[in-house]
Amino acid sequence: MSGKPKLYYFNGRGKMESIRWLLAAAGVEFEEEFLETREQYEKLLQAGSLLFQQVPMVEIDGMKMVQTRAVLSYIAAKYNLYGKDLKERALIDMYVGGTDDLMGFIMMFPFLSAEDKEKQRAFIVQKATSRYFPAYEKVLKDHGQDFLVGNSFSWADVHLLEAILMVEEKKSDVLSGFPQLQAFKARISSIPTIKKFLEPGSQRKPVPDDKYVETVRRVLRMYYDVKAN
Repeated sequence: MSGKPKLYYFNGRGKMESIRWLLAAAGVEFEEEFLETREQYEKLLQAGSLLFQQVPMVEIDGMKMVQTRAVLSYIAAKYNLYGKDLKERALIDMYVGGTDDLMGFIMMFPFLSAEDKEKQRAFIVQKATSRYFPAYEKVLKDHGQDFLVGNSFSWADVHLLEAILMVEEKKSDVLSGFPQLQAFKARISSIPTIKKFLEPGSQRKPVPDDKYVETVRRVLRMYYDVKAN
């Protein structure tokens, strides 16, 4: 296991998308193996590649890493996107944790019924505009710098931009009352590695569709209905 990191997941966003974002932000090329059948998943299990019997799984630097947060932390530290000291790392962890909470409301959206999707859409926008975006707006205003932590581009910035774009897919003008976040979005989107990842033809995945949902359900044998928050 050497060379480019190799990502094992479905051909869609899910928990792997933040890993794709962070690798792309670091300018790291990566390969992907998409899970399309139950047999592929069981082969990984039988090989002992999935420590907790779950994907995402990433082969990197001779390791087979699972647990999304552990993978992201490793990538952030390896590519100098994790702050310059322990205090900055703590702030990055805190901001990423908040962003993760917001993303969690969106993650299972594709698996909801049509009725529940409308309820969840309103719930996502409400949480974003009343809890999470005001917090980041204040951080940026009080901080007075271009980035969330210190004055350096970090994992926290990548994660927040990803979340902003996800919420904008639910309500396009969701940043209308947040001038600091509007400026932040423009700045981070213009960073060359991010700009490249946002262009058509990149390894960024589109909004999950019915094919993605069906594949995940079949491979993981998800026979239950997901409920809205």
